[in-house]
Amino acid sequence: MARGITGSFFLNQTVTLPAANASGTFVQAEIDCASLVNAPKGQAIEIEEVDFTVQRATLYTSDVESMVVGNGSIDFQLTDLNPGTSFVRGDSQSLIASGSLNIDQSNCIGTYVSDLYPDSYGKNNGFMVVNDTLYLNAVSAGTAIGANDVYVNVRMRVKIVKLGPADWTSIALQTVSSDQ
Repeated sequence: MARGITGSFFLNQTVTLPAANASGTFVQAEIDCASLVNAPKGQAIEIEEVDFTVQRATLYTSDVESMVVGNGSIDFQLTDLNPGTSFVRGDSQSLIASGSLNIDQSNCIGTYVSDLYPDSYGKNNGFMVVNDTLYLNAVSAGTAIGANDVYVNVRMRVKIVKLGPADWTSIALQTVSSDQ
């Protein structure tokens, strides 16, 4: 079992969906974890919790009516392998967390849906990361972004852990199974 080297701390990142960004146009941001992961020493990151927020630029509000041009959604995923300009399927082993803000623009109603979070894995069993980069992707679907940029923010509670041989074997098996 992984042994904590540090207490919990937070990592944050933001993807900016530019004003008038067309539906289906992905934007990606990277989270550099190279200084936190050290494979030769068995050091990894355990992601304990992930939260997303979606805000309209300039005022940092959640005014869903102004975020988009029409009915649609703003979707986002956090992965530990680079999906390029797309999303990974829900059963991908590289998917850490994902969610969606579904927007009924004409009625000014936003419904937030979280698909997958590390807290789903149980206490003391978060998502183990041995890669030196995480990827946050976002896209608007079914509608374009409105007159202002839209920020998709991720905030992760993480800690640095020392992995034992059984942990490394589990991660290797998980990686191989996701390549099938």
